[in-house]
Order: sequence, then structure tokens, then C-alpha cells
Amino acid sequence: MDSGWEKIWQTVQAEFADVTNEEEVTRILLRLLMAAMLGAVLGFEREHKGKSAGVRTHMLVSMGAALFVLAPSMAGADEQALSRVIQGIVAGIGFLGAGTILKGNGKDTSHVKGLTTAAGLWMTAAIGTAAGMGREATALISTVLALLVLATMPMLVDKVEGENDEKQQEEGSEKH
Repeated sequence: MDSGWEKIWQTVQAEFADVTNEEEVTRILLRLLMAAMLGAVLGFEREHKGKSAGVRTHMLVSMGAALFVLAPSMAGADEQALSRVIQGIVAGIGFLGAGTILKGNGKDTSHVKGLTTAAGLWMTAAIGTAAGMGREATALISTVLALLVLATMPMLVDKVEGENDEKQQEEGSEKH
């Protein structure tokens, strides 16, 4: 009977043999946690603005992308194999992003919503990919830049549109 449990225990150990030392455990944890945190930052910004793809979605996208490159890399995949994995991530996230895009119906079919959310998910996947590949500084810098875009561009657009509205009102009053 002991040999049966011993075989089971050996099988369990063999199944977890992909992590052979503390260094690998640390690397896995750091990369996945970095991806999760950076995804959470972007997700919080989107959720704070009332968008449907929020913290959890961005965290899962980022960690998923990180895991997709981390696992084959740790298994010894070459650069060509990792390139194909990254191509798959880019294509796959396109489908997820497409699900967030809504085109107006009824009279206003020109109005499209969700493009920024889709682009944000795409960026989050790229950030997760960078973190999973051990490019944590690149992932962090990219997150900061994405936050700058998400935070400052709406204010800049509003300011420019406000100035254009004022000019149009001035031109309209001059004609009368």
C-alpha cells in the first residue's frame, strides 16, 4: 500500500518539476505580479471613468499575456517560437477588443464606442507580454505613458474643442 502512495507522491512531484529552484519561483512571481499590478493600474483608470473593462479584466489580460510568453520561455522555446506566441497574443486580443466596440444603431450609426477600451486592452496585453519576458522597466514605462495618454488627452481635446466652439460662436455673431 505504501508503494501506491509513494508512486502518487512521485507523480505529483514530477508534475511540479517545471519549477526547480527558488530563483525560478521568484522569477515567475515577479513577472506575473508585475503584469497583474500594471494591468490593475490601467484597469483602475478605466473603471474610474465608468468603462466596462475595469480592474479585473485588465489584470487578467496582462497576466494572461505574461504567462503566454513566460511558460514557453522557461520551457526553452527559441526566439521564433516566442515570436509566434506573441503574434497569437496580438491576434487573440484583437477578438477581445472587438467585443468591446459598439457601433451606434438607429439614426446615429456613425457613433462608435469602445475603441479606447479596445486599444487599452491591446496595450495591456503588450505590457503583460513585456513583463512576462522580463522587460519590467519597459512594461512600467509603457504603463506610465498609457496613463498619460488616458488622463491628459481627454482634457486636451476638451480644451481644443472649447476653443473651436468659442471661435465658431464669435464668427456666427459677426455674421449677424
